[in-house]
Amino acid sequence: MVLAQLGGSISRALQQMSNATIIDEKVLNECLNEITRALLQSDVQFKLVRDMQTNIKKIVNLDDLAAGHNKRKIIQQAIFNELCKMLDPGKPSFTPKKGKTSVVMFVGLQGSGKTTTCTKYAFYHQKKGWKPALVCADTFRAGAFDQLKQNATKAKIPFYGSYMESDPVKIAVEGVETFKKENCDLIIVDTSGRHKQEAALFEEMRQVSEATKPDLVIFVMDSSIGQAAFDQAQAFKQSVSVGAVIVTKMDGHAKGGGALSAVAATKSPVIFIGTGEHMDEFEVFDVKPFVSRLLGMGDWSGFMDKIHEVVPMDQQPELLQKLSEGNFTLRIMYEQFQNILKMGPIGQVFSMLPGFSAELMPKGREKESQAKIKRYMTMMDSMTNEELDSSNPKLMNESRIMRIARGSGRHLREVMEMFEEYKRLAKIWSKMKGLKIPKKGEMSALSRNMNAQHMSKVLPPQMLKQIGGMGGLQSLMKQMGSAKDMMGMFGGGDK
Repeated sequence: MVLAQLGGSISRALQQMSNATIIDEKVLNECLNEITRALLQSDVQFKLVRDMQTNIKKIVNLDDLAAGHNKRKIIQQAIFNELCKMLDPGKPSFTPKKGKTSVVMFVGLQGSGKTTTCTKYAFYHQKKGWKPALVCADTFRAGAFDQLKQNATKAKIPFYGSYMESDPVKIAVEGVETFKKENCDLIIVDTSGRHKQEAALFEEMRQVSEATKPDLVIFVMDSSIGQAAFDQAQAFKQSVSVGAVIVTKMDGHAKGGGALSAVAATKSPVIFIGTGEHMDEFEVFDVKPFVSRLLGMGDWSGFMDKIHEVVPMDQQPELLQKLSEGNFTLRIMYEQFQNILKMGPIGQVFSMLPGFSAELMPKGREKESQAKIKRYMTMMDSMTNEELDSSNPKLMNESRIMRIARGSGRHLREVMEMFEEYKRLAKIWSKMKGLKIPKKGEMSALSRNMNAQHMSKVLPPQMLKQIGGMGGLQSLMKQMGSAKDMMGMFGGGDK
């Protein structure tokens, strides 16, 4: 993924600094030079990088730090804050409200993925309970309306456009009026692609903006644009009031850093990033978790949100009960595989875990892993209830394995591979045996007063030993952010 390389380089620079015996000016400069090189190679604008380096040196004055201060922590925090500052303009973008009609206009360069992003944006809000609609005001590009129509039909979103009318302003006004009458609360206007050298198209964009009076103008930015990002973004900002940025094609091999410069140019926040061509490959962009994942520090709260999304609250106590009993059946494995697939792309989910860099799972491997999970599920579909609910591996004799292979159209070798995976997961699951589950009333109180001491009593001894005892648990809890998130892992926290 774009920026995985950048994240890897920054993580390595921080790691090298952590390995140094004494943190002095030389070690700090080496670390900062490595980070500067990584950012410049990723097409982040030179001025932004220079300012960032100067600010870090101002904050981290090694001579003034009293003995006993954790210099590594201070440097890491300063780098984290400066990267956040580079990406955060300090003001939130307009947020549409359910039931109140909002008009959102999309602008951007040709080929940046505007039309696809419009549909993804509509689809995302549709899943959250909005009633979106799409208006195609792109009369410049042949096939633009066809593309929008195809995407909207697939996502079951109403759309408006015309093959005959050549005036984009007229189409935009008619479309917005039509959907206002139909009580749509999120009307998305797709406009023609343009670049700063085309004065006529910029004038047209201004006219569409004046006619439809959008509540929010979103600038769609291709992550592969490189150093030109800053100038192009600035040209758009001067013509219409860009209120937010969406960065697309973040799954490619381009550097992507140039897109980060667009935030500085438009003084508008990035609200989403597109990580693929499919409808669900669209992530909400939140600065701190994003930088945290970039530095390999994980995004624990994002991971917990994903888990709460796919495992309904009423199923969580049941899952905890199974965990504490330590009995791992093929049915449990099937259910967990279903949850993993619901979470979205595997690489995206794993990069939220502390210590896991996006570099560790190349794009091809991610698809391979998902395909393997689907294969295993197909094999389990050919099993009886008795086989799925048994935790006795001896039950699976040769004739049963042959029947499963025939039923799922797979080789015997693949079925055996699936059972090996089951045994491996069962071994991990058995270590959870003895997990003490707080009673219903205790859960929220425990989540509020949770500390490492409490947590060590809840965790099974083997698991505590694996983490690295009390010291390891304390550092893990710090990394995860809050005790409430930690309790969320076990289905707790306030509901």
